[in-house]
Parts: sequence; structure tokens; C-alpha cells
Amino acid sequence: MTTTVRRLLVSALLIPLLAFGGLAGPASAADGQGVQGAQSGQGDQGDQGNGSRHGRSPADDPNADIKDRLAAIPGVTITEEKPTTTGHRYFIATYTQPIDHFRPWLGTFQQRFSLLHRGYDRPTVFYTNGYTLGTSPSRTEPTRLVDGNQVSIEYRFFTPSRPDPADWSKAGIRQGAADSHRLVTALKRIYQEEWLSTGGSKGGMSSTYFRRFYPDDVAGTIAYVAPNNTNVKDSEAYSEFFRTVGTPECRARLNAAQRELLVRRDRLEARYVADNKAAGSTFDTLGTPDRAYEAGVLDVVWAFWQYSLESDCAKVPVAATATDDELYAWFDSQSGITGNSDQSLAKYTAYYYQAATELGAPFFDVSHLKGVLHYDYKELYSVRSYVPKEIPTVFNPNAMPDIDRWVKREGERIMYVYGGNDPWGAKPFRLGRGSEDSYVYTVPGGNHGSRIGQLPAAQSAEATAKVLEWAGLGEPDAARSQAKSLQPIPDFGPLDVEGQRLEQERRPL
Repeated sequence: MTTTVRRLLVSALLIPLLAFGGLAGPASAADGQGVQGAQSGQGDQGDQGNGSRHGRSPADDPNADIKDRLAAIPGVTITEEKPTTTGHRYFIATYTQPIDHFRPWLGTFQQRFSLLHRGYDRPTVFYTNGYTLGTSPSRTEPTRLVDGNQVSIEYRFFTPSRPDPADWSKAGIRQGAADSHRLVTALKRIYQEEWLSTGGSKGGMSSTYFRRFYPDDVAGTIAYVAPNNTNVKDSEAYSEFFRTVGTPECRARLNAAQRELLVRRDRLEARYVADNKAAGSTFDTLGTPDRAYEAGVLDVVWAFWQYSLESDCAKVPVAATATDDELYAWFDSQSGITGNSDQSLAKYTAYYYQAATELGAPFFDVSHLKGVLHYDYKELYSVRSYVPKEIPTVFNPNAMPDIDRWVKREGERIMYVYGGNDPWGAKPFRLGRGSEDSYVYTVPGGNHGSRIGQLPAAQSAEATAKVLEWAGLGEPDAARSQAKSLQPIPDFGPLDVEGQRLEQERRPL
């Protein structure tokens, strides 16, 4: 029995119950729109339906200016329109969301999103970047492929999309998925062609979580370099990655340079402390500059493979002959001299909190650093060390296994793209017997910026055709014929360059 048929049967059973008010659950509380919807759970959603039927609102007038239509959606406030050089319209806006979708009476907050408008007759791509919203006009790869509109959402609890005061227990997977559901539902009033969702890294994870709880909101999902850490106690996959990635010569050079940063700690850390003092850095979260320096050194090999290519091994300092200046500059290029300061970590508190409570984080073998570490590796490198002490964390070991099971048993129209040399891909999402019309691709030698366009030509063409099919722009069997014809992916434009830059910014994940 297919997933679609199963859902139809479930719907048939639920409709009579819903008609008589016999079934209520968290999802119904998430369907209201705007402040009134957050208070009542249904109010503004009903208003939208009436407006659509009777044409009373500019939101329902296809001849109205997009700015007027967007502003007429309950809960939407446009804060800025920025010019583009491509004929698109680009808006920064906020949307009123419940702090707690399952108890909407507890209040609301304003969540930022952006809209890149291409046309009402085009598909729309919903971009969950998982972090702070980029506010420059840009397109993700799927948006470019379908020549569509793009709605980008700032993940809750990244500033400024953070309630005040912040109840961090509301920063998790279920709440974030409900944010996406409400915003997509609201904007479908304007954009009625097919919707796709996408995201990279934590954003790719978020796009998967959105589908887990609202599987029918979009026609397909393209998730890039999305980790799937279902067992935080299992470090073998990551350790095996670092034992086998690249060439033996490259691995040895990286490990030696990393160790040398600790061997020369007395000199290099003194410079590190001075530079952070000049920058106004403090280290209350990690505790001391010494702990921060060591944590940064632990990151350098991971960061190299996340952002660099094997060909960049030639740029890694040779430990035996490198000067202090060369080593220090390389350390800065990989981890950032101020990267573990309170000021830098504060930008990512919402990520570290979620990693400490739901997502988990990697551990791996560091035996080559024996004798030069000052601290217990697993204690220092634990994501709990990166969350301010005043924020409590309790890890939920069931969160990620639940997502993993859904992908394998019920996931439908999901595409995962990984980089062959990306450490975050050591624990990828895998498909199962219940996964329908879903695919996993790997860019040979690719890093954390891997994309469909970097796949081998036949796979790239096949994946592109599948994206077009899900967007309503291609035939169901086009993927196979497209792979044979090897039709090229559309050229990059200025919006695509900016989009790629934003997606490749150095972040914890």
C-alpha cells in the first residue's frame, strides 16, 4: 500500500470525526493565522477562507500589486522592499507566530521571512535555512532550476525572531515545523502553483522535519548535506570518516598541523588571548581562553573537510617547518580567532541549544592529540559547553530516531544531496522500504557546499528533471530521458551567486 493511499484512507476515517468535533490535536492549534489565530487557534484561518471566496481582500486579487497582496495576509508586516537587478520583487517581512503552537494562548512573537517574487504562475520554493535570515536578494539552487518564487524563513529563536523573554523549551523541531506550516499555509493564498521545500545543512534537516509533521504542505523536498545523528553515543561513523577521507598524505599533514597548534600553545595562545582582548571578546560560556583555544584547535580538521577540497591540502602548513605566523593564520582561517568567544557563540545559541536537546553532535577519535590536550575531549567538545550555563538543557534521545523512521517508512518525494568528503555526511539520511519517489545523491569529493549541479552529468540531469517534475513543470518519466539527453542546468545569475555565498557561510553546522 503506497503512502498516498494510506493517507487517503486515514483522511477518510478522520473526516467524520472532525466534522463532529470528535478529534482535536496540536496540529489544529497551529493552523490559525495572525494574532487572533494564535489566541483562538482557528479565527484568522476562517477569515482567509471567506476572503478567498468573496474576494473582499487585496490578498485574493490576482491583479493587485504583490506588495498589497502580501500586506493583506493576516499576521504579515512588510518591513522593507529591496531592489533587484533581475526584475524580481524582494521583500523582508515578519509573521506573527505563537510562542507555543500547542498552547497558542501563551502569546506570540514576530518571525522574519523574505519573499523573492517571480510570478503567480511560477512554482514557489520554501527555504528553511535553519539559522538567521539572509536579507539580500538571492536564490537557492531549486529556485533557479524551476525559475520560481522563493520564501525564506528565519529559524525561531535566532535573533531577532526570538520571544522576549525566551522560553528555550519552545525552540525545537516540532515548533519549528509548525512555524513553517503556518507561513506556507498563509502564503498559499497568493501562490497557488506547486510548492517545494529546500535547505542546506541545518536547513536541510529543518526541511525534513517540516515534511515529517506536515508531509503534504509541499510537493517535494530537496535537502542538501543534512546530517542524521540518531545515536549520539556512536562515534564510529565519524572516526571512520577521518581515517579514510582523502589521501593518507593529506590526513597526516592535517593531523600534524593540528597537533602542532597545541605543541606551540605557549606562544600561539598568548597571541590568541591578545587578539581576543583587542576585539573585546569574553569567554564566560566556554569558561577560559585556554578552553576556547583548545576547542578551536579541535575544530580545524573538521572545518577543513567541511569547507575545503582535497586539492587544498597543499595549503596546509607543514608542521615541522611552518612558522608561528603560518600556523596561526591557518588556525584563524579554519576556526576563527574570535570564533569561540561569547560574542561569536551568541549568534548560534539557538543551534547549540537544539543540538544539546534534540539534534545531537559528533564525536570522533582524537588519539593523535594524546599528551597535548589540557581537558577531557568529550566534556570540552560537548555542545552543552557552547550553551550559556543559565539555559537548562535536557537531551531527548527520541527526537532524531523518530525523524529517521519516518523517512524510511513514509518519506515521499525527498531528495538528499551529500558531499563525498563532507564530515557531516558521515551519518546521512538513508531511505527505506517505505520511502517513495525519493533519492540520495553524493557529489564525489564534494564538501558541505555540494549541489545538484556538481553531481556527475547523468545524475545531475536526472535530479534536475525530478525537481522540475515535483514542481509541476515536467512529466513523471522525464527524469530517465533527461539523464540520457544531459540537458544543462540553467546558468548562474547575480541572485544565484549571492544565494550560494549565503549557503556557504561558515557556521557550526
